[in-house]
Amino acid sequence: MSRHHSHISSARQILKLYKGDEPFVHFVRKYFSENKKYGSKDRKTISSLCYQFFRTAHALEHKSEDDKLLYAIFLCEQRSNELLHAIRPDLDDKITLPLKEKLGISGISADDLFPFNSELSSEIDKTAFNLSMLVQPSLFLRSRPGKRTLIQEKLSAAGIPFVNYEDSFELPSASKLGDLITLNRQAVIQDYSSQQVLNFIKENPAVVTRGDALTVWDCCAASGGKSILLNDRVSGRIKLTVSDIRKNILLNCKERLRSAGINIHNDFIADLVQGVPPELADNFDIIICDAPCSGSGTWGRSPEQFSYFDLKDVEKYHLRQTSIALHAFSRLIAKGLFIYITCSVFEKENEQVTEYISAVSGGTLLFEHYYRGYNSKADTLYVSVFTK
Repeated sequence: MSRHHSHISSARQILKLYKGDEPFVHFVRKYFSENKKYGSKDRKTISSLCYQFFRTAHALEHKSEDDKLLYAIFLCEQRSNELLHAIRPDLDDKITLPLKEKLGISGISADDLFPFNSELSSEIDKTAFNLSMLVQPSLFLRSRPGKRTLIQEKLSAAGIPFVNYEDSFELPSASKLGDLITLNRQAVIQDYSSQQVLNFIKENPAVVTRGDALTVWDCCAASGGKSILLNDRVSGRIKLTVSDIRKNILLNCKERLRSAGINIHNDFIADLVQGVPPELADNFDIIICDAPCSGSGTWGRSPEQFSYFDLKDVEKYHLRQTSIALHAFSRLIAKGLFIYITCSVFEKENEQVTEYISAVSGGTLLFEHYYRGYNSKADTLYVSVFTK
């Protein structure tokens, strides 16, 4: 019993120290590195307690500190849990009940799980999205062109369970790939919804049918995942420019693209809120604007984020997004494609920005869609596509 109470105590201490100013995965790793008394099983149990706390903290704020952790286990787990069985066997006995019943036992409803329901798009199923906060999303791979069979063989040989549909592979979230797959060259780690954000091009190939390379600007490139996806969707026919506001991120992006075998025509650092740098003289066939956002569509993957999010930031993101989108759109050629993307579920970051682009840019909206990952252990992303 003392070991289980020790785990509870350690989790409470870590949660008290964590201030939300860095991803929790990095914080807890450093904590365990500095406190070497914990074995691997202890680290796993304590980390799990913390993540489950983040998933349920808003809904369970009325409970005592220990009960917040114990009811978090009860809600997030579906099988008997050793710690819960030792401390609250009455809850562990009911852990396999349907989630609706477990919510009732806990004295909460699904709507209590997510603190920002007022900001959700009407296109989002509020109950389903709220319940998805209790579930760790899967790990997803996308095989590069011609590598699907190779990836299937490698995963099977390593005994890693997977579900394969087209070039996407769903794996358990804790899967260890190690050196099994040459990442970026053979496959990329990319959420399933993120793999779908260029489906408009996939389903309307005529919009990019031409003999020469397409000029492409990934204007908020981050890790470069969307650039790799577009390259693969159009069989490598791109002349690529990438930019980002952060120097270190852009350096990492360039390295990843090189490892993926994708040439970079141009790269530069820019704060597009202030405008397009005058030295960029090019106009583009395709502009990908994967805009900085709240990330609310990915919070099931990093639940600490919504514990520390300030609702006032939604308006700040909206203002940045409209400014970035308008400035980037100005470099689109006639009949080109402007692709606006967020990993947010908030209307102000999505539909309202699309409405702004439509009203101010002179562009024509071709496509608008949510890729709803909350029913399939994936993230939720929003896409709108314009032409000029």
